[in-house]
Amino acid sequence: MKLVTKKAAIAALMAGLAAVSFAGCNRDTAAPAGGGSASGGASGAATGKRACIILPDAQSSSRWENGDRPQLEQAFKAQGVETDIQNAQGDTSKYATIAQQQLTKGCAIMILVDYNKAGVQVAQKAKAQGVPVIAYDRPIEGADYYISFDNFHVGELEGQMIVDGLKAENKDPATAKVVYVGGDPTDGNAKQFHDGADKVMSAAGIKPSFQTPGSWDPPKVQTYFEQAYTATKGDIDAVWAANDFNAASVISVLDKNGKKVPVSGQDASPPGLQNILLGKQVATVYKPFQLEAQATVDLAMKLLNGEKPPAPTTAADGTPFIPQTPIVVNTENMKKVFDDGNAKISDVCTKEAATACQKAGLT
Repeated sequence: MKLVTKKAAIAALMAGLAAVSFAGCNRDTAAPAGGGSASGGASGAATGKRACIILPDAQSSSRWENGDRPQLEQAFKAQGVETDIQNAQGDTSKYATIAQQQLTKGCAIMILVDYNKAGVQVAQKAKAQGVPVIAYDRPIEGADYYISFDNFHVGELEGQMIVDGLKAENKDPATAKVVYVGGDPTDGNAKQFHDGADKVMSAAGIKPSFQTPGSWDPPKVQTYFEQAYTATKGDIDAVWAANDFNAASVISVLDKNGKKVPVSGQDASPPGLQNILLGKQVATVYKPFQLEAQATVDLAMKLLNGEKPPAPTTAADGTPFIPQTPIVVNTENMKKVFDDGNAKISDVCTKEAATACQKAGLT
């Protein structure tokens, strides 16, 4: 699922989107998982307007509650826009119920993180009521705009981690036994991660020796990888894992069997960062959610003012797409994640990783 990126257009658009400065992210101010929030703002043209936001769950990533929720709330508040932020908690029925309640109360704009395609019908209902819809982080067919990182490129970066990891161990990628542990196929991003990674790995001669069923549920991922480990009799040279939580599930099985191989990941989550420091994960793809959140708020303000700004490219389904640029993080540049406020050293540099943190200059 390859996106055509026009770098010059992206740069020009992002320069405009950066016009509104970002308040620093306080990861300790997140509302409880599943709860709603409402915030009033300063007076202005948008005062009294309401942004309705649905997050997907609190299990697939810690970012939704600890990062995106407070950042979106703060950025909209600075623009005088009230927010109604709810979490579907991994339940498509709850997702639909939340959306109906929000639309009944009234929304000037909807920002949806899809969950198992639940966002498609919500987007249709919202647009039928004249409410513009922004697909946030995950694609939603029929949305007015899509803001996310270039997820095909995220996959490419993950695939390169595996290729580089194998070469660092003097193993020929063309003969290496690599297991693929992908994300939930109902998440539109999961295919992009897979396809991007597979493009890079297959170019290096890698053919998956085993592919587990896709999932973002850590217990399921662990079970699936245990089955893969048994089926391959532990003859595994590397594991492409679609994100840090999948990687953590994989690593728990590898640890149990006393085995260490290159493992990829993304999200720059505390478990992922810790596994990198401990040498159990090659790297992670860092996607600063602040970029997504601010670009979304900037776009929303334009839509609320009646504008329809052009996007630099389109998603595979034709939705106007505003991509953000991901970053590969390892021990050498991990400090950036902490400096950005997207992880706490105290959460990563626990007793197990204390020595590794000191070596990496993280204190």
